[in-house]
Amino acid sequence: MTVESTTPRRALRLGVAGPVGTGKSSTIASLCRTLAEEFRIGVITNDIYTDEDAQFLRAEGVLPAERIRAVETGACPHTAIRDDVTMNLLAVEDLERDFDPLDIVLVESGGDNLTATFSPSLVDAQLFVLDVAGGGDVARKGGPGIGRADLLVINKVDLAPYVDVDVDRMLADASAAREGRAVLGVSRKQPETVQALSDWVRELHTAFTAGGHTPQDPGPMAPHFHADEEGEGGYTHSHEEPVSGHSH
Repeated sequence: MTVESTTPRRALRLGVAGPVGTGKSSTIASLCRTLAEEFRIGVITNDIYTDEDAQFLRAEGVLPAERIRAVETGACPHTAIRDDVTMNLLAVEDLERDFDPLDIVLVESGGDNLTATFSPSLVDAQLFVLDVAGGGDVARKGGPGIGRADLLVINKVDLAPYVDVDVDRMLADASAAREGRAVLGVSRKQPETVQALSDWVRELHTAFTAGGHTPQDPGPMAPHFHADEEGEGGYTHSHEEPVSGHSH
């Protein structure tokens, strides 16, 4: 007699990080639109006190609404993707169980600054999103996410003429900062760039399912400052080695 396994199929878990306003949610929306007919996709969003990113994605209609879930971290948005990833791991595993089989789960970090990195105990790979409106020099500033994420996305390249940014120079600077690691210029208004991003995810999924992908750790986030709610002070937050608190 054959006994069917009750363990859900393990999806490829892809983290999406980057500063506020760079277009993480719209990047996820573009990927879902392009890939949803090929892969069963789920999304976990992270915000401190709201589920606004999840609401945006549901309103876009890029996936069945029930496959988009929000985690309200209640603290530094990066803590839940790096220091103690338990709440996100549970959310991912619940999604994989409830909609088994899923092929890809996208985990969106809450936006903050240039320091964000995911723990490899949460995601299998991660992309970091910048945008041209943040300035053409931002890629040169580096940091663990910019330098060592699996892919760096320079987003909103269609806006470059309006903000006096040389996209080719920004991409070259990014490639140099990443020592040749993958960089893509993307605009949701330029289908060929969205296709290139989607092709990268397809190749990653192929490697993952073949057992040929090993999660890499970009290293801990740099110390960064958090203002208090009154805006009159704050504290410097230092992220040490990640603590998973849960096994996947």
